[in-house]
Amino acid sequence: MKLSKADETATMVSLWRQCLLVAIATVVCAGGATPARGQTRISGEDAGKQDEVETDRDAFTFATTTAGAGRAILEGSYSFIDNRLGPEAHSFPELLVRRGIGERLELRFGYNSEAGGPGTVSGTEVGGEDIEAEEEGRVLYGLKAETSEQSGWTPQSALIVQGYTPVYGPSTASTVVVGEAWGWTFSNGWAWNTALRYGTGFDVLDAFDQWAPSTVLKIPVGERWNVHAEYFGIFSSGKAVPINVQYASFGGHVLLTKDLELGIRYGWGLNDTTPNFFANAGVGYRY
Repeated sequence: MKLSKADETATMVSLWRQCLLVAIATVVCAGGATPARGQTRISGEDAGKQDEVETDRDAFTFATTTAGAGRAILEGSYSFIDNRLGPEAHSFPELLVRRGIGERLELRFGYNSEAGGPGTVSGTEVGGEDIEAEEEGRVLYGLKAETSEQSGWTPQSALIVQGYTPVYGPSTASTVVVGEAWGWTFSNGWAWNTALRYGTGFDVLDAFDQWAPSTVLKIPVGERWNVHAEYFGIFSSGKAVPINVQYASFGGHVLLTKDLELGIRYGWGLNDTTPNFFANAGVGYRY
């Protein structure tokens, strides 16, 4: 049974209230630090200090930067999701190739296979169909563009437009996702990024909309390590059985070189309709 307009409105109000609380808590944790200028593109003596790979798979909130002109980033990961109801979910290889065709624009191609129960925690996904005891493979294609550079309180931001098409499995419907991420890097090295995605979705004889807000605080530990704390959720409107999943998660990565990243993430559900927990491990390589 579909939600009434009043129920949909109440759900969205609750969602944005939680996002606001997370945002306020993140600012408090940042200790009132002021944004650093020019963190993304650095010249002169500081050139190269920030020249390191930044993947989209490092968190559910995708990065506000692109691969860069003439550069490419290869990302892959595995996710395990312990669903409260139904079988556990497995997602692999979550492959994404990002090819820069300018300083501010990249093309994106990928592939992923999902098996078991429903759910996703990948930074390149939004939701998907309610797959149970099935296996499905999808290709990803799209682009990402930087929409602003950080300057004072003007954030660094990026826009993603992606399509997904099944290549095998129970679904034959293609979907589309549009998302914007924005954030600041502070003078103490901490970074706070927030994103909002919109995506179309299809279940059996049921087309619906999906919304995925997220916010993440990243903290450097030394020159090669980085840890983060994140909130993200996936919500539906117009779906017979509504989607309402919300996670708190922690993770981190280590840079083996400035072009090679290894990372892990772990999170748990915040309500009864969210899986018990998830675990994700992956790698990113820039060339």
